[in-house]
Amino acid sequence: MTDTPYQVTLENIFEGPMDLLVHLIKKNELNIYDIPVALVTRQYIEYLEWMQLMNIDYAGDFLVMASTLTQIKSRMLLPVQSEDDEDDPRQELIKPLMEYLQLKSAAGQLAERTLLGDDTFIRSAQPDEHLVADEDRMIQVGLFELIDAFQKILDNLPSDQLVEFTPDRVSVKERITEIVDILEGQGSVTFGELFAQDAAKSEVIVTFLAILEMVKLSLVRVAQHVQTGIIRLFYL
Repeated sequence: MTDTPYQVTLENIFEGPMDLLVHLIKKNELNIYDIPVALVTRQYIEYLEWMQLMNIDYAGDFLVMASTLTQIKSRMLLPVQSEDDEDDPRQELIKPLMEYLQLKSAAGQLAERTLLGDDTFIRSAQPDEHLVADEDRMIQVGLFELIDAFQKILDNLPSDQLVEFTPDRVSVKERITEIVDILEGQGSVTFGELFAQDAAKSEVIVTFLAILEMVKLSLVRVAQHVQTGIIRLFYL
């Protein structure tokens, strides 16, 4: 094995900086018209630091958004001249955010038509059962949902284990081969099932990077069960 750290490039594969902002708003259940910029800025930068630590290469647009958030945060600390919306520094963020959400909603409705037909847990078919029940629906999962799920995996590991970013016993390419073997036999697998409870943190990290690479290579599609929140990988 080589000593060169494995790097996953996100360019044109995963979501962009606006998606991370939307993810944080949804995750924190925030009012889009009253965004607590200090909180969002801190969490946004934490995600970038985490991706950098994981050697995940992201586009410079992420840094531009981080800079924008930091600037707005600084302007929010200045004395308020009036109560007009035009004087609220967050307005320059809200407008493009709303436009982006509208475009994303339209695109999501189109993508969902295919997703509902292919990526659902189907109950035993009944003669008059033609539609997929709401409790069986799956929604597409993005990078930041995967990061949240992965962080939960790490939190469940023994606290005395240190994260080692050194050449591992199993390479990312080898782990991809192992996951492909599982999927060829089962068709799909839950995200959690790919992480052994007794695995070292280094092995857990390799598995996560392998999953990202498989998404990038269009080997798998990742979706989340609406009712249970379980994330599942489907072999393409």
